[in-house]
Formats: sequence, C-alpha cells, structure tokens
Amino acid sequence: MAGVEVIEVGPRDGLQNEAAILPTADKVRLIERSIAAGLRRIEAVSFVNPKRVPQMADAEAVMEGVPRVDGVSYAGLVLNPRGLDRALATGVDEINVVVVSTDEFSRRNQGCTVEEGVANWTAIAKKAREAGLYRSVTLAAAFGCPFEGEVPADKVLDIIRRITENEPPDEICIADTIGVGVPAQVRTLLEGAREIAPDIPLRCHFHNTRNTGYANAMAALDHGVSALDSSTGGFGGCPFAPAATGNIATEDLQYMLARTGMDTGIDMNTVTETAAWLSDRLDNPVQALLGRAGPFPA
Repeated sequence: MAGVEVIEVGPRDGLQNEAAILPTADKVRLIERSIAAGLRRIEAVSFVNPKRVPQMADAEAVMEGVPRVDGVSYAGLVLNPRGLDRALATGVDEINVVVVSTDEFSRRNQGCTVEEGVANWTAIAKKAREAGLYRSVTLAAAFGCPFEGEVPADKVLDIIRRITENEPPDEICIADTIGVGVPAQVRTLLEGAREIAPDIPLRCHFHNTRNTGYANAMAALDHGVSALDSSTGGFGGCPFAPAATGNIATEDLQYMLARTGMDTGIDMNTVTETAAWLSDRLDNPVQALLGRAGPFPA
C-alpha cells in the first residue's frame, strides 16, 4: 500500500497552548528527536506576535539551533507580511499560512476578517514564491467554529476557490482546529477541494478533542490526502479557541498507519520515548495511548 507523509507539528502546535514555556534548547532537542524518529517535515516555529503567543517568542533562536539535515524540511507558521519577513531571515524551507474560515475566529486568532485573510495569503504567497519557498495554506476551523458554530462546506470551498484563483498554493491543508469534525465532513470537503484544485496536494490537520480525530484521518486517506499533521504525545491546541485540545498523536497515528500497511518511515517507539520526555518537561500528561498499551505485536 502506498505511503503517506506525516507532518510533525509538535514543536509549534503542540507547544503553543501549553502553560509551561519550553526553553529554546529543549525545543531544538524535540526537533532533533523527531528527526531521529524518521520525521522529515517538521513545523518547527511560529512567526507570530510574541506578546500574544509567548510560547513561540524564540522562533529565530530555535531556527538558529536546529540541525540542517538533507531531506528534512522546516516549516514556519506565518500570518502576515511581517511574519514572512521574519521567516525569510531564518532560512525556513516552507511556510504555512493560516486563513480562518469564519470572521469571528479570524478576528480573535489573527486580528482580521476572512476577506483580509485571503488578501494576506495572496501578498504573502507571492513574495514567498519569489523567494523559492514551499507554500502551504491552512483553512482553519473548516469543520466548525467555537464562536459561530457550524461552518457550511460551501463557505470553506469558496475560500479555497478564491485562494487558488488569486495565488495557487503548493499544498492545501484543511484543518479541524477545535476537533468537532466527523468523516462525512471530511469526505465533503476533500471531494470539493479536489474538484476546485485537482493538481494541488491535499493535507489534513485533525484534533482528537471529541475522539473523532483518527477516524477523520482514515477518512482523509480514503479521499486522497497525501499528508497528515500530527503532534508527538498528542499535545496541542489553539490559544484563541476554547477547549481546542489535543492534536492527533504522532505515535498513535503511526500505529494505525503501519497496521493498515502504509509506510511512513517513522519509528513509533522513538516517538513514544520522546512523548514521555516532553511530558516531563511540560509537566503535563501524554495524551497519546500507545505509550500506555504498547505496540502490537509486543
């Protein structure tokens, strides 16, 4: 069976909502451990306002400390042109630009409307393309909004259409930021996105807040995604979305993919050990289940 790419988002999404602020050296160590486990695309940092997200304030220092390894790509989250300037100065390999699917969450998350978010994408993506960076766009809150409730699929797909018409991305990521989605929504959004942009790779980002994250991941694989986001230990959440807990865990996802016959090149035991190490440093229990039960066969 064909493989799937797993994007490790623990150093960014996994840490941004934690009460403890991990020292720069430990963030670099987390990235080094992820590379040792076989992960090759890593969302390492976030170039956002440090006053709003202090957990991500040391992005430049982290990028200065990470090892440069052939085949490893470092991504930085970018929300505005200022963030892109910071990203370019650090030598990231790719950027991930977030466009939120509802106005209220967009205002709270990044201080702009959806319309302004689409315009931001266009300006950022053009400059990033000229700089030779790989450019992902993430449609946040695509499955539901903590403030506006249900998000119609047609609304999300219209945003994707406008984005691809203005400045086509290298990859489209559809994100369940608050963990409310179910497989039927996954199918609808991915089928719609594929009709709009048949040649652009699709990726998904799921949270397991309501225990649907892994079912959604399998549904996404059945509908043509080439990549899935996950976070070591299942750490993660959004500081601006109430109860947006728990990304799907890298080790639990790897177990499911391996047992399904999909090759990722990830060593789940190494990830499990890293999750325990990270739990100690954050003083927060591991959310993933693999470390409790162990792999099968033993």
